[in-house]
Amino acid sequence: MQNGKQHNRFPLTWIAGIAGIIFALGGTTWWLTSYWDQPATRDNPTVEKSPTHSQKEPISQIQEQVAIYWLNPTGTNIELVHKTLSFPSSVTPDGILESAFSQLLAGPSNSADYTTTIPEGTQLLALVTTEEGVKVDFSQEFVTGGGSASMTSRLAQVVYTATSLDSESKVWISVEGEPLEILGGEGITVSQPMTRQEFQEHFTL
Repeated sequence: MQNGKQHNRFPLTWIAGIAGIIFALGGTTWWLTSYWDQPATRDNPTVEKSPTHSQKEPISQIQEQVAIYWLNPTGTNIELVHKTLSFPSSVTPDGILESAFSQLLAGPSNSADYTTTIPEGTQLLALVTTEEGVKVDFSQEFVTGGGSASMTSRLAQVVYTATSLDSESKVWISVEGEPLEILGGEGITVSQPMTRQEFQEHFTL
């Protein structure tokens, strides 16, 4: 009888052991499943991205301004009037003045208010700015037509437009590569170089 009882205890012990193992494995499986089901977290702190170039505040550029000079007849007098254009600071002085003279030679957009005495068809052949001043070269049309008043006015338009970046600058004017000394049939003497101050001292509009 004793042998029979001992024989019955072993299966129960094994069954209990196996059940314990299964329970343990089941618990482990549940824990692993629960762990992997959790949302991932990071130990590293959040690093904010630097704003891209498009997100940054725009950097304002220094603007260069140039003036184009027209004529405004007022009774018996003629006054100089100007239109201001702005350019980014990256544009060279030569480029700025070339654009200004291109519009000057094309004539005013509103001819009812302003006028010009620079002959139609006048072309800018060359323009260069140096430490000495501004040098401009025009086609032959520049010296054609008009009396002394017309010649004086066109000279003013050129001198003041050329010095709009620097009012103290000097201007050298040439026609077809030759320095301009006498302007018009009435013989207006043009000193080289010409400045705003010299124009005001020797000419009257």
